[in-house]
Amino acid sequence: MSETLVIMPTYNESLNIERSIEQLFKHNPDVHLLVVDDNSPDGTAARVEKLMPSFAERLFLLKRAGKEGLGPAYLAGFAWAFERSYQRIAEMDADGSHRASDLGALLSQKDFDLVIGSRWISGGSVVNWPLSRILISKIGNLYTRIVLGTKVRDMTAGFRVYRGSLLKRLPLDKIASQGYSFQVEMAYRSIRLNATVIEVPITFVEREHGASKMSSAIVFEALWLVTKWGVARIFRAKS
Repeated sequence: MSETLVIMPTYNESLNIERSIEQLFKHNPDVHLLVVDDNSPDGTAARVEKLMPSFAERLFLLKRAGKEGLGPAYLAGFAWAFERSYQRIAEMDADGSHRASDLGALLSQKDFDLVIGSRWISGGSVVNWPLSRILISKIGNLYTRIVLGTKVRDMTAGFRVYRGSLLKRLPLDKIASQGYSFQVEMAYRSIRLNATVIEVPITFVEREHGASKMSSAIVFEALWLVTKWGVARIFRAKS
């Protein structure tokens, strides 16, 4: 059995999921993959099921009742991984934006509790993003670093690898985030537990098919939660 499980949450990714699965196993034949689908109306789960015989005992599907957001999907995936004793748990987007060829570089960093695939350190990059989205991400990460007092340059990155032992130490039942702020919260809580963290440069490629899940509501949720955590940090320092 593989010690590494990759989790891919999906919602309406039928145009991307087959290639993402094939590329993952092409470049990383020893990992296992769990697709967590939030009842996608476009038939994403059916496409995964079609591929499962080709990747027997490596590809798994967790069907959920409905769309609840990125955070709950990952938490369900973590619970599934704990039941099967995986030692390392990776997160990847299903739309092809996280290149399967980059995963090996993250997995090679075995001495760290959390390995983050970073767009915003030397060697990292994004492809096919408009300037406006680059600025939103860079400014958002700068704000997060200042408010939370971290040195991580890409706190919002969704391409990462956790040690299973770290995830079990985290208070997952208290995770408040629904959208992409989930990644910030998970990294911040890991840092507060003195987890060892490293960033590895990756190339993030904007999706070719389907619609991005980013929205103003997701941005505002992240802004509000980061600010709230920052205020709590100040009060802890004063007490």
